[in-house]
Amino acid sequence: MSDIPTDLDWIRAAPENATGPGPWIEIAFTEDEGPEAPVYIRETSDPDNVVTTNRRKWDAFVLGVQAGEFDHFVEGVELDLDPTPEK
Repeated sequence: MSDIPTDLDWIRAAPENATGPGPWIEIAFTEDEGPEAPVYIRETSDPDNVVTTNRRKWDAFVLGVQAGEFDHFVEGVELDLDPTPEK
């Protein structure tokens, strides 16, 4: 049995001009506060597969992204915002 709340408000992390179904990452926070409050992460193409972390770890990850700590993972990758599938 899943301990993931069913009433979460999922926030889609997609580029501002993005259209189409993605897949995109979605994040949901509970009303709980504090560093141990749960944070839920899923991908739109597999919404039943949810990863859970806490607010302290999520905040550290976001700060790392902002600081460029993960830029090496996307070197040479181009973002394609065209929702038209290739033929």
